[in-house]
Amino acid sequence: MRYVNLCRLYELRVRADKPLCANIGGEFVFLGERGVSGKAQALVPTQKEVEDALFAASGYSVYAVENQLKSGFVTAGEGERVGIAGTVVYERGAVHSVREVTSLCIRVPHEIKGCAEEIYTRCLSDGVRSLLLLAPPGEGKTTILRDLTRIVSERTSLNILVSDERGELSAGDLGATADVIRFADKLTAFTAGIRAMRPDIIVTDELLPRDYIAVKRAIESGIAVFASAHLKCYRDVPQKLFSRYVVLRGLGGIGEILGEDGERVD
Repeated sequence: MRYVNLCRLYELRVRADKPLCANIGGEFVFLGERGVSGKAQALVPTQKEVEDALFAASGYSVYAVENQLKSGFVTAGEGERVGIAGTVVYERGAVHSVREVTSLCIRVPHEIKGCAEEIYTRCLSDGVRSLLLLAPPGEGKTTILRDLTRIVSERTSLNILVSDERGELSAGDLGATADVIRFADKLTAFTAGIRAMRPDIIVTDELLPRDYIAVKRAIESGIAVFASAHLKCYRDVPQKLFSRYVVLRGLGGIGEILGEDGERVD
């Protein structure tokens, strides 16, 4: 990767016997021996190289990440989420393992200090409240959440609990008052964290419809929640629990900020 600017590398697509692709600065390109190339000059990983990359990402112990593999991903040592595609094996109606892995989607986390400054100023500078970031995958939600956590920690000294289900949200500076629960589902992390850590704020990533139960309980308990979801707009949010909805546009850009009633907030 010596010919690629790693600061602009967001994602690698490693597919067996197919050209190597990368998302660099928001654009997908092919990669050859000397960096960006045409399709014909791109490197073509073998099946063994895909398997070796997954083995390395697992810390050279697939058994140690067996539960993650069942969910279709592995989190590497620096918070890189490695999504996998292959043959799913079921046992007694439940996912037992994934074998014959043929594709990897390696998402590279970035720490961009200051990227959440505008959101803090417009949504939280007059008081902490619950907010939800909305955007399709790959548009900077995790990076912004991470920086927002740091900013709030530094400026308010409130106790923050980070529910990091996939191990990538906490890959960076979260501030001195942040505590992290990794690799637990959100209901478990929220329930255990509220009881044991007494947070003022809970931060979590990629809400699914089943997670709103945990969020509702936290907000009703007087805890602010910062979260993100793979949604494009306010009307797609299954439960309107938050005080602010930040719709992102492009890589980390703010499209609009809405209040709890869905109306624009200046």
